[in-house]
Amino acid sequence: MTQNRARTVFLLAHTGRPAAVRSAELVVKGLLRAGLGVRVLAAEARDLPLPDEVELVGEATPQCLDGCELLIVLGGDGTLLRGAEFARASGVPMLGVNLGRVGFLAEAERDDLDKVVDRVVSRAYEVEERMTIDVTVHRNGDIVHTDWALNEAAVQKVSAERMLEVVLAIDGRPVTGFGCDGIVLSTPTGSTAYAFSAGGPVVWPEVEALLMVPISAHALFAKPLVTSPDSVLAVEVLPHVPPGVLWCDGRRTVELPPGARVEVRRGAVPVRLARLHHASFTDRLVAKFALPVSGWRGAPH
Repeated sequence: MTQNRARTVFLLAHTGRPAAVRSAELVVKGLLRAGLGVRVLAAEARDLPLPDEVELVGEATPQCLDGCELLIVLGGDGTLLRGAEFARASGVPMLGVNLGRVGFLAEAERDDLDKVVDRVVSRAYEVEERMTIDVTVHRNGDIVHTDWALNEAAVQKVSAERMLEVVLAIDGRPVTGFGCDGIVLSTPTGSTAYAFSAGGPVVWPEVEALLMVPISAHALFAKPLVTSPDSVLAVEVLPHVPPGVLWCDGRRTVELPPGARVEVRRGAVPVRLARLHHASFTDRLVAKFALPVSGWRGAPH
């Protein structure tokens, strides 16, 4: 088994979940037994029952994945999005194991851990690239903040009693303006997350597009819009109104003062996801949302 020792897998887990702790122990033991190296953040290792052979790294930077073949993430949507930050910055593919509720970014469920280990050991997985978005905040002609997202950038109101007043633009041309609770600017990957909850369409991951979905807008024309992946989407917070806030993937936030302009465009750096299954996105959608399909007799031959 020592021929695999040159191969190293990075493990990221939500150590606050007992299920994640048990799952991490199983995955680590399986990988070590097969001769692969395992690397874990030292801060997480304190909460995990890990063998001495596990390599610990102290600083949570993209460089801590140097030399790793794969990033395995155990947890819910928040942990998977945290893993996506490491995956994008390092270029290492991420394999997600869902320990939460829906988990569209995950490739496996907690009952599949043995299969996950076997597939990783035998390299029986494929890697696909998911489109991201780059986010820029302008004010008074200056760039005051930059960010990115795998799922979405959400411009939201801060005050519960006051609406956010915005004007939307696409490719440098104004489209409409209204008061609302917010706007979701999404990738196809994020179409099943916040954008879906706001009433946006489900977009298959292989479709290259950008989405603009209003949240509780007070306007006749406030439908979700789907644009070219090469478009530039913009949301301007009108002057002389309460400020807003920008959230990227629900993890990183910055205040948007009146007059701020948020621009979203196709991201320069994708996130690489490891895939174990060839199942269609349709089947994944049906399974994740438990959609009723009984009575379907199949396509005609």
